[in-house]
Amino acid sequence: MKTIPYLILLIIISSTTYGQSYWQQAVDYKMNVDIDVKTFQYSGEQELLYTNNSPDSLKKVFYHLYFNAFLPQSDMAVRIKTGKDKNTRFDLDIDSLQPHEIGYLKVSHLKQDGAPVHYELSETILEVVLAQTLLPGKSTLLTLKFEGQIPKIVRRAGRDSEEGVSLSMAQWYPKMAEYDYEGWNAEPYLGREFHGVWGDFDVTLNLDKKYIVAASGYLQNPDEVGHGYSSKKGKAKKGKLKWHFVAPKVHDFTWSADPQYIHDTYDGPNDVRLHFFYKDNPKYNENWKKLQPKTAELMRFFNQTIGDYPYKQYTVAQGGDGGMEYAMLTLITGQRKFGSLVGVTAHELAHSWFQHVLATNEMKYEWMDEGFTTYISTLAKDKILDQNNFFPLESSYNNYLRLAKSGKEQPQQTNANRYDYNMAYEISAYSKGAVFLSQLGYVIGEDNLAKTLKEYYRQFQFKHPVPDDFRRVAEQVSGIQLRWYLTDWTQTTNTIDYGVKSVKEADGKTIIRLERIGSMPMPLEVLINFRDGTSEVHYIPIALMRGEKKNPYALTWKVHKDWSWAKPEYEFIVDRPKSEIVDLYVDPTYYMADIDRDNNSYFNEP
Repeated sequence: MKTIPYLILLIIISSTTYGQSYWQQAVDYKMNVDIDVKTFQYSGEQELLYTNNSPDSLKKVFYHLYFNAFLPQSDMAVRIKTGKDKNTRFDLDIDSLQPHEIGYLKVSHLKQDGAPVHYELSETILEVVLAQTLLPGKSTLLTLKFEGQIPKIVRRAGRDSEEGVSLSMAQWYPKMAEYDYEGWNAEPYLGREFHGVWGDFDVTLNLDKKYIVAASGYLQNPDEVGHGYSSKKGKAKKGKLKWHFVAPKVHDFTWSADPQYIHDTYDGPNDVRLHFFYKDNPKYNENWKKLQPKTAELMRFFNQTIGDYPYKQYTVAQGGDGGMEYAMLTLITGQRKFGSLVGVTAHELAHSWFQHVLATNEMKYEWMDEGFTTYISTLAKDKILDQNNFFPLESSYNNYLRLAKSGKEQPQQTNANRYDYNMAYEISAYSKGAVFLSQLGYVIGEDNLAKTLKEYYRQFQFKHPVPDDFRRVAEQVSGIQLRWYLTDWTQTTNTIDYGVKSVKEADGKTIIRLERIGSMPMPLEVLINFRDGTSEVHYIPIALMRGEKKNPYALTWKVHKDWSWAKPEYEFIVDRPKSEIVDLYVDPTYYMADIDRDNNSYFNEP
């Protein structure tokens, strides 16, 4: 056996343990764009300074051209038709679009440091062979011209939404693909998820002077544009206004525009200026006014439960086709009841932490973004709206249980584009992802879960963490081993199912026998209520945990020996006769996602 040098061994161990968190690529965009609001076409120039912080020499780069998905017979158009169930996010057949209604994005004059490069288009992916290999630690300037057409469909992006917002501009420019420790993330766009490179954006938009713009970043010329950014009236040149925005350390740049936008501002926590853009509609204007202090409360809640929002601006703009998060901005539909308006804002705002600061690869780990966001935004909405639900995450649990019993579930680690059923993707990403966190609190304790979220954010902001990164933080905080939990819950479709097999008396004591029916192991809490009015919780750790959580209840807490996964049955003894027991419940909190709760209880007839 050869001896591996210590330094090489250390590098192998480190990279295996922490994934790609040691380095990040960097992009700095400068774009000047002209928009024709009559034809819905636009053209622009882009300078992109790309810095290779990886240990690899790059001979190619890849761009995303997302708007090409809105072409007839595109991969996305075909996928919408061939899925095993209806994709409810699309109400229009892309193949039926007329030439003036389609979306597209074309690139020309592409150069590297002034030298022409060879490139090849594959629908939403542009493959570029560099004129000069980009070495580790070096930067190169990529320049190009582009022209696009805004699609009629508003699927996160498009024109003339159902609520009448003229322009919803997301993923609209040639966008550099992410290169990480696994290589290029150059997946075609099928209408699902994104993954991007952090950098600084300098964007100038030129469009009709009647339009008011909401955008990622900080407006650099408020006195020139007016429109609520400044008390001065905008200065139009040849019928157009120039809107200049700068967005530091973000991985996308999004904007929306409409002639009838009302623009309000509100002071958020930590000197963050909140912006609100919404269509003038007497039926909904009051809701938008009431939303503003609630958004500040939501941001304060997320600051306290996750960590401080790192920017000084956040925008909530009416646009899009539901709710979709972007850097320093969200697009939401605005013709909603107040509770729904707060709910969608809570969810999309929470993405600012999980998707835009932590930014896991959503193509691979969408549940780490959507699920974690669902978990924290559900709790935030419950608190901010004073709903005080007994079990705020009940809907997430019910959705997951429906999926687990449907026969259509696929492992959570399935690529976002590869789910057979749209329903399975939606529930796995949002609901099962939320249950992952909630149930983790059951395993390690709610206090430890709260500490884990904060420590995870502190350690991995701006690093694209992977599941093992989160797992290791939770292990460090709790002292409990969690590989089994991450493996079973995210890499398999194993289910949790425990039951009470028998309750018998012997020598004045009660013998309780439990059975594991499902394949996924879990620690158990068994609540026993006695006829004298007392109660106690019997806690059964599993051997895989190599630890145990502390008593979270103001009740007697009795810890038993570990239950080994290999053994399908387990028994423990209660030092009281069976006649004194009223009833008992496995998992009385319902935080364990047991797929069959009918066998989780025992009732002793008097």
